[in-house]
Amino acid sequence: GTSRQIPQTIIIGVRKGGTRALLEMLDIHPNIVVAATEVHFFDWDENYVKGIDWYRSLMPFSYGNQITIEKTPGYFTSPQAPERIHDMNSSIKLLLILRDPTERVISDYTQVYYNRVESHKPVQLFEDIVIKNGALNTRYKAIQRSLYDVHMEKWLKHFSLDQIHIVDGNTLIKDPLPELQKVERFLNLPSRIMSSNFYFNQTKGFYCIRSDGRERCLHESKGRPHPLVNNTVLEQLYSYFREHNAKFYRMVNHSFDWH
Repeated sequence: GTSRQIPQTIIIGVRKGGTRALLEMLDIHPNIVVAATEVHFFDWDENYVKGIDWYRSLMPFSYGNQITIEKTPGYFTSPQAPERIHDMNSSIKLLLILRDPTERVISDYTQVYYNRVESHKPVQLFEDIVIKNGALNTRYKAIQRSLYDVHMEKWLKHFSLDQIHIVDGNTLIKDPLPELQKVERFLNLPSRIMSSNFYFNQTKGFYCIRSDGRERCLHESKGRPHPLVNNTVLEQLYSYFREHNAKFYRMVNHSFDWH
């Protein structure tokens, strides 16, 4: 009695915002099934041309009472994704997980740094990438990805604000349950995720998941220590994002505890 369904909900981003943690935590819910990998259907042209049946074929099997969710963090910053998702399902519910933009930039750098180290490629110091000729390098992709107001504007051209639920990534890591309960309500699902589904792992420094009699933590690539960043550079980043953050708060009628 199961079949593969096109997602009724998509986690659209943001990269290094906590999308994997959110997906794994929602997977606890008996009425949710999740796609195992990032699909990149709506942001990569080479996948989009394969068509909707190809997209559906990558989804897990589900029962009629279950919601299928996929997550691809690249969707949020993709120019094409909002319109393409709207064309597929104009009434879809979207989940967007965000964190402090400066923290997100540093986390973005950290992921690339470790990937380069593991591939024996040369690496640069954070400050050497972020600062060019004494000024902030605003063309740096990681900074561009943290301009939430710029990207949100594109989504609000195609979807109403009540179709997009914003998850506070900073809060989800510190105290998962309240954020997940808000998602349950947004998706009109019965409340099934409980505090007993989480335990704090002192070694890793974040919450791990306990469900169906087994325990699991996020991949070791998650929660990696960030480099210590020069205070002057930090202040330049805070200052640059301040106006963008204020604009974003106005767009979504909600403030966040960001620098």
